[in-house]
Amino acid sequence: MGLGSTPPIDVPDGYRVGPWRINTPIGSGSWGSVYAAEHVEDGTRAAVKFLRTDLLTPGQRGDMSELVAREVKFSLEADHPHLVRTHAAHTVRDRDRPELDGLIALAMDRAEHSLQELLAAEPGRALPSAERVLAGVAAGLAHLHGRGWVHGDLKPANVLLAEGGAVWLADFGLTTELEGTHAYVPPLGTLDHVPPEWWSERTGARGTKVRPAADVWAFGVVAHQVLSGGLHPFPGATARARALAAQAYARGGAPLRLDASVPPGWRALIADCLHPEHAVRSRLNGEQLALRVRELGAPERPSRSARRRTAVLLATAATALAAATGSALLLTAAPDSPSTGGRSGAQAVPPASAQALAEHAAVPRELRPHITNASMRCADEAVSPALIAAILKAESGFDVHAHRVRHGKDGIAVREHGVAMWTPEVFRDWAKDGDGDGRTDHMNPPDAIATLGSYLCYLAGSFRDHGMTEDLPSLLAAAYRTSGKVVRAERGVPERTRAHTERMRKFLAEYAS
Repeated sequence: MGLGSTPPIDVPDGYRVGPWRINTPIGSGSWGSVYAAEHVEDGTRAAVKFLRTDLLTPGQRGDMSELVAREVKFSLEADHPHLVRTHAAHTVRDRDRPELDGLIALAMDRAEHSLQELLAAEPGRALPSAERVLAGVAAGLAHLHGRGWVHGDLKPANVLLAEGGAVWLADFGLTTELEGTHAYVPPLGTLDHVPPEWWSERTGARGTKVRPAADVWAFGVVAHQVLSGGLHPFPGATARARALAAQAYARGGAPLRLDASVPPGWRALIADCLHPEHAVRSRLNGEQLALRVRELGAPERPSRSARRRTAVLLATAATALAAATGSALLLTAAPDSPSTGGRSGAQAVPPASAQALAEHAAVPRELRPHITNASMRCADEAVSPALIAAILKAESGFDVHAHRVRHGKDGIAVREHGVAMWTPEVFRDWAKDGDGDGRTDHMNPPDAIATLGSYLCYLAGSFRDHGMTEDLPSLLAAAYRTSGKVVRAERGVPERTRAHTERMRKFLAEYAS
């Protein structure tokens, strides 16, 4: 949660807060910083969170004061092995250091890692301890809900992992006590983990309504991330794009597509947690959620990277066999680093027949690996390398420096650039890192092609869900030129894109093996 960007709180090494001696910084957020600390008498390790109000506006300061009061109250009352303990709350009084004077410091149990850190350390790989971690999270929620509280900000950053396998829920700034079926909190939260009703319900003088069903939704998102190596269950490269996708799903405009790596039993539970109606989600209370999670406890599954290595070995063997018989089959392993914003299911490798790109095809050699990788990230056979290459040819002629201005809806000028002719604003919402350099650029061919493949994969699933499977390649080419909404509304290729799709079909016939 947060109200804006503020600089870290600079606390000198060795500074005393009550009986705690401050050591090295652990991390900083919008409203404060966390430092490692130890008790001056017995050396007990702790984490001290410093909460600030000095850089906030008057309105933000009021929200901050309320959230600090919530966190202090709940932290000191919490008593459960899956809730982080707060040992004490101190108000810093130090006139010699005005930058610290008046800050609130919470001394808490110290963890080794947050769940967010572990997911970021090995993207694309399911946690070896996934079931144990989720069982701890669910048990913590069950305790909260059983006592009439809602956490309100469940996300990987607020799940802490400590020595001996301990799993703690943390950050109780939005934790609040129910008044009947709901409570009120300031209109704050983390976009990736707030439920659909967060966007539609009005904020009154007392704040925004929050229910235990909000924690259930957030648990569904977290469970999907843990079991899929960090993938969010809704498509989009930014938190805003993923939030819009979640809203579209809740309105019935898009299906729920969970990653193929999530085991069947967990898929069913996550789908229940992500039900669009909070009244339905409310039937899955904390105790029932914890019970279902315990029942799903199973032996460790092979990691995504291990499964991918197996797929790559099989692909390599297939390539060698094809070469020995005079065939030409290009199989390039997709990078083992899926984006957390990727479309659910987009990393499953489709059958080899869908991956072939004709050797004689007039497709630039330097683009072939990126085209094949983009196809391998989609489980839908329609999104083949030949289709991706044909769309690139029809859009830009494979010119990585291409640009054009065309008139879109209502005559508004649309500027498109690069080999995939992305509009920069649209690219930002779907962007994929195609070359693993940690950046995304619509003019960079690996990024542009990876993003094209991901977007086509999303469109293919959307069309199939609407029963639109006839001549799917043409539908995809038309939707990429206009939008999926336009193609669905017309139940086919719009007249104004027919010449374009016919050109694409010609190239598709040439490029398919």
